[in-house]
Amino acid sequence: MSDNYRSRVVTQGRQRSPNRAMLRAVGFTDEDFTKPIVGVANGYSTITPCNMGINDLALRATTGVKKAGGMPQMFGTITISDGISMGTEGMKYSLVSREVIADSIETACNGQSMDGVLAIGGCDKNMPGAMIAMARMNIPAIFVYGGTIKPGHYDGKDLTVVSAFEAVGQYSAGKISDDYLTAIERNACPGAGSCGGMFTANTMSSAFEAMGMSLPYSSTMSAEDDEKADSTEKSAFVLVEAIRKQILPSQILTRLAFENGIAVIMAIGGSTNAVLHLLAIAHTMGVKLTIDDFEEIRHRVPVLCDLKPSGRYVTTNLHQAGGIPQVMKCCWFTDSYTVMR
Repeated sequence: MSDNYRSRVVTQGRQRSPNRAMLRAVGFTDEDFTKPIVGVANGYSTITPCNMGINDLALRATTGVKKAGGMPQMFGTITISDGISMGTEGMKYSLVSREVIADSIETACNGQSMDGVLAIGGCDKNMPGAMIAMARMNIPAIFVYGGTIKPGHYDGKDLTVVSAFEAVGQYSAGKISDDYLTAIERNACPGAGSCGGMFTANTMSSAFEAMGMSLPYSSTMSAEDDEKADSTEKSAFVLVEAIRKQILPSQILTRLAFENGIAVIMAIGGSTNAVLHLLAIAHTMGVKLTIDDFEEIRHRVPVLCDLKPSGRYVTTNLHQAGGIPQVMKCCWFTDSYTVMR
């Protein structure tokens, strides 16, 4: 039996000749119609630095899918930059964008009978939006994080976008000059990647790695480093193998996986937005999870990482120290609960 479990409805049989004609126009050949069709959900945009490097990763993912024996079909999805819309009417669209992202991925994958999906996202709502879609469809899937931004530098300090927010407060209080505020603004965000502290994007990417929906070490990589592109291609190989073996999100996103994700969030001092998103993903997946579970795990798992915004370091520092696998080595995961080693 071929591995195109779902896509064969549009690629097999004489009645599907028009369908194949359309697919030939986008690069399919005779040999490709028995291969699994793999969606590459591309969150690229220049709306925010979080997503502006994603297109290169999406192209690397399509290369990986082809090498692994699948046929990639790339499609786009949206993003809203919380960092830019903060303090404006635009912020009212932020949480709504999570559902739009989920809807768009589900629509493309089910509308085109794709056999699996690799979703690449950067800004805050990309991660939970993609995961909600994966839970709804329950087809082989993997999430690729676009990567964290490298820290900016000024006056001997590592900077993130929150440094600019804080500098506004300091300026308003008369503690820094206008020139100093401008210098922070100019140096806080040096390139591509999601906000560099343990804010929502890095928190959710870390949780998804711990939950098994992203590759080990991938959630703390810098967007601009070669290893991020290499990991993206490797993710494509892993996904094609999951399609062949029919490994589904419902087999991965179990109650224990959510507990592991929450434990890691507590250990890294992650964003409280994770509560909102994990509850939504669990509900979609049919896993019983409540806000009390976060509190119960919090009592057992101390904060291990001194990361911004409450601490001193940025996510690239965590990656240099071993990333999420290193954090997980400090925890003992059992079938029913998580305790510290």
